[in-house]
Amino acid sequence: MSSPQSIAPPAADQAMTSRGGEPSLGLVMVLAAMAGGLGWGIRGQYGHETGAMIAGALVGLTLVLLLGRDLSSLTAARAVAWCTVAIGFGGSMTYGQTIGLTQDAVLIGQWSAWWWGMLGLAVKGGLWIGFAGVFLGMGLGGILYRPGELLMLVGVMLGMFFLGVWLLNSPFDPDQQVLPALYFSESWRWKPGGHLHPRREVWGGLLVALITLMVYVHYWRHDRLARNLGGWAIVGGVVGFPLGQCLQSFHAWNVVLFQQGIPGLWNPAWNSLINWWNFMETVFGGVFGAVMGLGLWRNRCGIRQPSPSFEAAFPTGTEWFLIALHVLLLISGEVLDLGYSEIGLVMGIIPLIGVAGGSRCPFLLIMPVTLIPIALKTAMQLKAGSFPMPSLFIWLVFCGLPLSLSILAAVGSIRKSRGGAGALSYTRETLLWATWLYFGLNFAVFRFPWPWSPWTARTPNALVFFVCALGLTACVWRRGGAGMVNHRKASSS
Repeated sequence: MSSPQSIAPPAADQAMTSRGGEPSLGLVMVLAAMAGGLGWGIRGQYGHETGAMIAGALVGLTLVLLLGRDLSSLTAARAVAWCTVAIGFGGSMTYGQTIGLTQDAVLIGQWSAWWWGMLGLAVKGGLWIGFAGVFLGMGLGGILYRPGELLMLVGVMLGMFFLGVWLLNSPFDPDQQVLPALYFSESWRWKPGGHLHPRREVWGGLLVALITLMVYVHYWRHDRLARNLGGWAIVGGVVGFPLGQCLQSFHAWNVVLFQQGIPGLWNPAWNSLINWWNFMETVFGGVFGAVMGLGLWRNRCGIRQPSPSFEAAFPTGTEWFLIALHVLLLISGEVLDLGYSEIGLVMGIIPLIGVAGGSRCPFLLIMPVTLIPIALKTAMQLKAGSFPMPSLFIWLVFCGLPLSLSILAAVGSIRKSRGGAGALSYTRETLLWATWLYFGLNFAVFRFPWPWSPWTARTPNALVFFVCALGLTACVWRRGGAGMVNHRKASSS
């Protein structure tokens, strides 16, 4: 009997697929770019570690939907959950002042500051996305990572993090104007005599931690997919962050040009309609998503299903305890500002271990656990704003309802997984739900700027988000159709 992989897609799908029913490289890159652009563009609304997880979930789900259809749903959920957690590690880094080196008014014209800022963005972008690539590869390469092993690994990485901060991000005494030799934030080097507020940088710690992780997966576990995908993800971050900022800094350096307009190219009236910062974020997400798609497509032969003998290492009680503990710390950190998410590696310990050893945690972490801080922040922002809605209505509609529906969806996915459901059905349903849920919550705060209404600075990027959401929706529909066609043909052969 022929396997589903060996059956060619229908003629109508030939333009979207390569031989054997696999999606074409172009399709993978475009859809991963849409997922990254949408997720990272929305990330800016919600903040560092927890906001970045939106992009990790969307990119991970998209790539596994396109290239991991033969995996089990549990394996798919593990890979996406690890990617979701790991992309949050980079949220520990400060980057606002690094962007400022390339566009602050007092630095316009100083090319040395611009290049230094771009170098800092390349370093921080590569680190931010690199962790996501390595952990996504760890989940897709067919190599088992046990909970105790991950606990040891993350513990060593955390130690290397503090060592890296000491080596590369010290000394730091702004009161005495003493800063590290390699410092990518606001400093007296670029603004001598200024009244500055330099920020503590930790990119050196994440650099040493990422090197430790890649050395481990390559030399100890011989995990080529994790190593290769991590390398591609680093490239995506190194290129994506500076490239996105090139657009914003070009505007900052040429304000007069944009105010005067360029006949046939730029209308001065458009100046008030562009949110350059959000476009920078969207471009960054689009670039790293596309590069990760390129990397996984080139290494798709390394995607494997782990041994069927391993499903879960934790007893039910242990798994629920880990989930509850992480959720409690997450909510406390968001509401009471207890600092649980200040160091992404610390925040990632419990979920990484839970995902490795649990059969429920992977599904719950992608949705609804990742949603919790997003829903909380949405409700709190609406409550703090001048929105004519009762507080109870806000909390029920924008927090309680999305979380309840996400829990139900995750429970349904868990039950289907135990019934032998595959990655295709799981990633289709979850990607569709996550795409429109985060899209909707983002515009619950800003009110969706309909294109037929008077345009604001939110309108152009909102249209980009809408196109990305439609593209991902089309991906879900087409992959579902191709999957059903292949299944029917395989059953009849």
